[in-house]
Amino acid sequence: MKTILEIKNICKSYEDTQILKDINLKVNEGEFLAIMGQSGSGKSTLLYGVSGMDRPTSGDVLFCGEDISKLDDDKMSDMRLKHMGFIFQNPYLLKNLSIRDNIILPGFKAGTMSRELVNQNADTLMERTGISGVADHDIKKVSGGQLQRASICRALINQPDILFGDEPTGALNSSTTNEVMDIINSVNSDGTTVIIVTHDAKVAARAGRVIFLMDGNIHDELSLGKYNKDDKKKSLREKNIYEWLENQGF
Repeated sequence: MKTILEIKNICKSYEDTQILKDINLKVNEGEFLAIMGQSGSGKSTLLYGVSGMDRPTSGDVLFCGEDISKLDDDKMSDMRLKHMGFIFQNPYLLKNLSIRDNIILPGFKAGTMSRELVNQNADTLMERTGISGVADHDIKKVSGGQLQRASICRALINQPDILFGDEPTGALNSSTTNEVMDIINSVNSDGTTVIIVTHDAKVAARAGRVIFLMDGNIHDELSLGKYNKDDKKKSLREKNIYEWLENQGF
């Protein structure tokens, strides 16, 4: 398997407080990795550090072989726009734009595809995520689940190599969480690498591998194998992760 992301001895400190401590990690192309840990363990700090949204205090972050921790702000922004997708707990869509316009905006900004192709991609993504019917709606007139689907479409509009999520289901009910995770699993099955931070064991059970952070470092990891929603052993998968998390004191 080809490595898409390699983290070498990254540390992150804020003033006198060290958040991340010499973390080393490799993520392969097409992998689905979940990051878990107690509050304050450094989960989101790690996600932001490896995605170029923040810079580590020291260490290297290699994305497709390039050390993105050394890129200047303009080059890093361009890298995120063209090669990475992001989903957050809150969608952060622009209030003055419709659902469709929010989705296509990053595609127009990237400039790697014609406007016609960007619009075609948007139509395909909205159809896939079940929000075609609200494409022209104001973002204030749709449900939270529809907004999160729109944020997934926006994250995928430029066909990124990797999709990052910071508690992407944290504000959703259990039914909508399952629907959103079905979409993310489908995207991963198509070959997109996925890395998410979550506190939800059922969400983490959708990943192929889970790492547990404690005191700013990787304390343990669990390999679950590829998720299949039709697998009759899904309950066993969740049981394994609950037992593993209990052993971590979670």
